[in-house]
Amino acid sequence: MNRTLLALLCSLVVAGLPADAKPNVLVFLSDDQGWGDLSSSGNSDLRTPHIDSLRRGGVSFDRFFVCPVCSPTRAEFLTGRHHARSGVYATSAGGERMNLDEVTVADMFREAGYVTGAFGKWHNGMQFPYHPNGRGFDEFYGFCSGHWGHYYDPMLEHNGRILTGEGFCVDDFTNQAMAFMEEAVKGGKPFFAYVPYNTPHSPMQVPGRFWERFRVRPLAMANEQNPGREVQTHKRSALAMCENLDWNVGRALAKLDELGVAKDTIVVWFHDNGPNGVRWNGGMRGRKGSTDEGGVRSPLYLRWPASIRAGTAVPQVCSVRDLLPTLCALAGVSMTNKKPLDGMSLKRLIEHPKTSGNTWPDRTLISHWRDRIGARNQRFRLDDKARLYDMVEDPGQKKDVSEKHPGVRARLLEAVDAHRKSFMETYWKDTRPFVIAHPGSPLTQLPARDGVAHGTIRRSNKFPNCSYFRNWTSTEDKITFSAQVAEGGRFRVVLYYAAREAGAKCELTFNQSTLGFEISEVHDVPEVGAERDLHPRQESYVKEFRALPIGEIELGKGTGELTLRATEIPGKEAMEFRLLTLERL
Repeated sequence: MNRTLLALLCSLVVAGLPADAKPNVLVFLSDDQGWGDLSSSGNSDLRTPHIDSLRRGGVSFDRFFVCPVCSPTRAEFLTGRHHARSGVYATSAGGERMNLDEVTVADMFREAGYVTGAFGKWHNGMQFPYHPNGRGFDEFYGFCSGHWGHYYDPMLEHNGRILTGEGFCVDDFTNQAMAFMEEAVKGGKPFFAYVPYNTPHSPMQVPGRFWERFRVRPLAMANEQNPGREVQTHKRSALAMCENLDWNVGRALAKLDELGVAKDTIVVWFHDNGPNGVRWNGGMRGRKGSTDEGGVRSPLYLRWPASIRAGTAVPQVCSVRDLLPTLCALAGVSMTNKKPLDGMSLKRLIEHPKTSGNTWPDRTLISHWRDRIGARNQRFRLDDKARLYDMVEDPGQKKDVSEKHPGVRARLLEAVDAHRKSFMETYWKDTRPFVIAHPGSPLTQLPARDGVAHGTIRRSNKFPNCSYFRNWTSTEDKITFSAQVAEGGRFRVVLYYAAREAGAKCELTFNQSTLGFEISEVHDVPEVGAERDLHPRQESYVKEFRALPIGEIELGKGTGELTLRATEIPGKEAMEFRLLTLERL
C-alpha cells in the first residue's frame, strides 16, 4: 500500500473516524472585536495564543472583509448572500431578520447528515421560523437580540424555552458548545457548531482575573488615527474581554483533542465588524459602523489539520459571503440554495495558494451599512464619499488618488451605483409582521424590543435590543405588536413585569380575542448590571422581572395588532413591561 495513503488511514483511525467520515465544523464569531484585537495581528498589549494557533496551524486570509455592524455580517455568513438581499437592514425591532426564503449554511449541513447547533448571540430573528431552530439549527442556547443587558447568570433560552444562564455568559456558551460536540461525537454524527460570541460588545463586563491583567498596567499600543481619543476603561476592558474569548477558544480546542477529532475538524475564527471603540487597529481608518477599512476588515483563520497545510497565507481579497460556499466545498456538502450566491468558494486558494492566485479574479466587494456604500478591489478602496485610496501605498486612507486613477474610480463608482439601484429603493421598506403561534415552536416570545409604545410610555433606553417599557401612567397608553398568527389555537400567556404598586387592571387583545388580568402583586426591583460594568454603558440596564401567568387566550389565524392596555391604574404607573410569552396548549 502507498505509504502516504497508509499514513492517512492510520491518522483517521487514531482520531476515531472512518476513512470516509465527513469533517466536523466549528465556527467562532466574535462581536465588536477589531482586526487589531489579537496578538497575531501585532498587538503586544494582549495575549491570544489559542486564536493565534489557528493562524499558525491552518490558513490565514490577509484581506478578509465583513460588514460594518453585527446582524448583516451574521446574515451574510449564514446565507452566502449580501445582507441587502436577505431583508436585513437594521440591528433591532425586526430589521435584523433574514427573509424566510433564504437557505442557511445550517440548512445545508443538516440536510447532509450533520447535527447542527448555535451557542451565543443569534441576532437574525427571534420568533419562529426566524429563530435559529427554524433556520437549520437542531440546538440553540443563547439569546436572539443584538445585545444583552447583563452577562452574569442572565435570562437566556434553550430551543425557545427561557432559562437562567450559568455564570459569565461567554464561558457558559462555550460549555454548551463543548457538550454538544461531545454528544455528537459519542453518537457517531458529524457536527456543525456555530459559536457567535457576544463580546467585546458592551456592556463591558468580564471575570475579574481577566480584568486584573489590564486594570492598571502600562499599555504600549495606541490608535494612530485618533491620538488622544482613547478611553482607557473601555479599551482595557475590551482587551480583557478578548483574552477571555481566547481562553474559551482554548477550552474548545482542547475538547476537540480530548474527543480525538481535532485533526478532522474544520475550525474557523472571524469577527463581525471593526472595533467598538478607539484603540489600536493597525493604523486603519474607521471602526464599527464605518465602511472604511478599519470598520470592515477582520482576521479569518481556518484550520483543518487533515487537509490544510499549516502556515498557508492567502493575500486575495475575500468576504464573509465566501464562507458558506467554502465550508460546503471543503466538507463535500451540496449547496441547496435556489438563489444566486454573492460569495464564492475559496477552496482553490486554500489548497493551491500560489498557482490559483495567478488566475483568481480581481473582485469588487461592496461594503454597505444604511446609506453608506463603498467598494474594495484587490488594491483600491472607494469610500462612501466617493474618494479613492490606494490601499497598498496608503493603508490608512489618508490621500485621495481619484485624479491619478480616474478609470479605477469610475469602475468602482459603477459597482456602487449598481448596488444602490438594485437595493436602496426598498432597503428600509419592511411589511413583515412578527410571526406568533407558529406550529414549529411551542413558545413565542414578544419582547419590548419588538413592540411599539404609544402615549407616555417610554423605553428604558434608545437602543431597543435589551430594553423594557416604563412610565405607563395613563389608560390611554398602550403597547402594540404588528403580528401574524401562523396557526390558531389556545395559548397560555406569561407576562414578565416589574411594578412599584399593585392593582393595575390590564387586557391583552388580538382581533376579536381579549384576555383580562390584574397586576395583583408588587414587584419593585432595582436595575442590575452597573455593579459589574468596567466602563459606563450606553445600553439599557435590566431587572429581574417577574414571570406572571396571566391566563389563556384563543387566537385565530391571521394578521392584526396584538395590543396590551391598562384599563385601570390606581397608582402612578401600571407596570414596567419586558416580555410576553405565548405557549400553545
